[in-house]
Amino acid sequence: MSKMIAGQALAKVLEKWDVDHVYGITADSINNLVDGLYLERENIKYVQVRHEEIGALAAAADAKLTGTIGVAFGSAGPGSVHMLNGLYDAKMDHTPVLALVGQSATGVMNTNFFQEMNQDPIFADVATFHKQVVSADQIPKVIDEAIRSAYATRSVSVVILPDDLSGQELDYNEFQTANLKQNKLDLAISADDVARVADAIKAAKRPIMYVGQGVRGARKEAVAISEKFGLPVLSTAPATDVFPTNHPNYMGVRGRLGTKSGFEVSQSSDLILFIGTNYPFARFMPQDKTIIQVNNNLADLGKQIDANITVLADAHRFLAALADTDYQAEPTAFLKAAQKDRVLWLNWLDKLANDDENGLRAEGVLQAIKENATDNAVFGLDVGNNTEWSLRQLPFDKDQKFTMSAWYGTMGFGLPAGLAGKLSFPDRQVWSISGDGGYAMVMPDLLTEVKYNLPVINVILENRSFGFIAHEKIQANQAPYGIDLLGADWGKMADNMGAIGFTVTNLSELHDAMIKINDLQANGNIKPIVLDAKIQDIDPIDTSFMPLETSIFGEEMVQNYRNTYDLNADEQPAFSDILKEFEN
Repeated sequence: MSKMIAGQALAKVLEKWDVDHVYGITADSINNLVDGLYLERENIKYVQVRHEEIGALAAAADAKLTGTIGVAFGSAGPGSVHMLNGLYDAKMDHTPVLALVGQSATGVMNTNFFQEMNQDPIFADVATFHKQVVSADQIPKVIDEAIRSAYATRSVSVVILPDDLSGQELDYNEFQTANLKQNKLDLAISADDVARVADAIKAAKRPIMYVGQGVRGARKEAVAISEKFGLPVLSTAPATDVFPTNHPNYMGVRGRLGTKSGFEVSQSSDLILFIGTNYPFARFMPQDKTIIQVNNNLADLGKQIDANITVLADAHRFLAALADTDYQAEPTAFLKAAQKDRVLWLNWLDKLANDDENGLRAEGVLQAIKENATDNAVFGLDVGNNTEWSLRQLPFDKDQKFTMSAWYGTMGFGLPAGLAGKLSFPDRQVWSISGDGGYAMVMPDLLTEVKYNLPVINVILENRSFGFIAHEKIQANQAPYGIDLLGADWGKMADNMGAIGFTVTNLSELHDAMIKINDLQANGNIKPIVLDAKIQDIDPIDTSFMPLETSIFGEEMVQNYRNTYDLNADEQPAFSDILKEFEN
């Protein structure tokens, strides 16, 4: 038993749960918590952000990248409200995050004191667990309970802390209950389920597999199933790093963030094995397929699309059991056509990347990142067109990792994700990739990277437009109103903030900048880097609907689509034409 202030006891509970850094901004309603962090500064790092939203977004990114709960704090009133954006990102992406919220001292509560608010209702929607402590002795126990709840529900926990209570002394005993972080389903795998799924795949002519985040950590098993049954593989956007992107059976993502091969192959399939995903856009796929769904959450089975075969099971264990099936498919015409479709798509992206006749293209910047990224690089992606380009071209074939704001889709996620990535993986190369719209929202926290010597490589794809929204305007035949942005020299601004800035406008300048960035990394640079890439304002190809089959859509619609995206029929033939090559 040790005597200490409750704020220090709180920090010790965090340490027991393997939390080694927290984000926030101190204020009068949370000073005693910060004092507790000071007393434990040898074991847990306080990262002072410049805006509480950044702290909450970084905490969410931490949890997504590492599986360990992310922690952020804010003061009563404005500070706590600022955190909501990051907390909603965590909620929507089923991510364990703990928010510590300051409150006025108990002696002035309910007296209309400065910044005093009834904060619990504010967090009632975003947090599964939300409680305000009423004594100092409660603080360690409630914090421990809040963390357990966040892991159990894969969601947000909020603890509101009147500041005077955090400063009171108490007797602290470390809890003996094990800090179990995983809430895994441990159901036995049914041999009948395995046989039903295997038989259905064998009977199909054009089967595919669709993997989600539930397959994370089971790459070997997923590859084995793809190769054993001859399955082209798609992934959900946030699971782009689950299956090796250089595998010939990997088709990419379906949807607006996706690929031609992802759309065409899934469109042409007659059976889809959805495993480890509650893919929200499955409802928009053609309903002429046999649907198999394997998920460890009973509530998710059949939620997005009516499934012919449903299996309640852990994806890892089910894939391992399915891999034991005594069967080996011969490569089908469908699989060979899918593989060629993917190669032609990647060749087309390379062609775009190498063309800077009319200015630098985003594909060229992503190609340069791909060529200079290490095998264990960590990527933090912002929201917008930059997400499309990144998911189509970044390499996830070795030990690379990435995170994004997948379901909540908040702009400004890239920089705090890079910040979190470097704190959680200090020995890895870390990139953030943003558009100029998202970067401008959070750019002041480049100072946080400078302050803590975090050499993140922050790439800005500046097209002076809300490009993702511009596409929606085009689709809706609306005027391009409210989407233009004022540009800036982000490289020079980075220099003025204590970082290292580069500004590039063509492939030659980009190449030279990458050489200098590599030299900086090789020589132990500790400053963050900003690469300001001035790119053409080009609407990236929309792969959510690709009318390339003339027998279905007619010559006029197909030609209009090809003209819109300069999609040459010789370079990018319709999937049916590719399939004919292998069927004859």
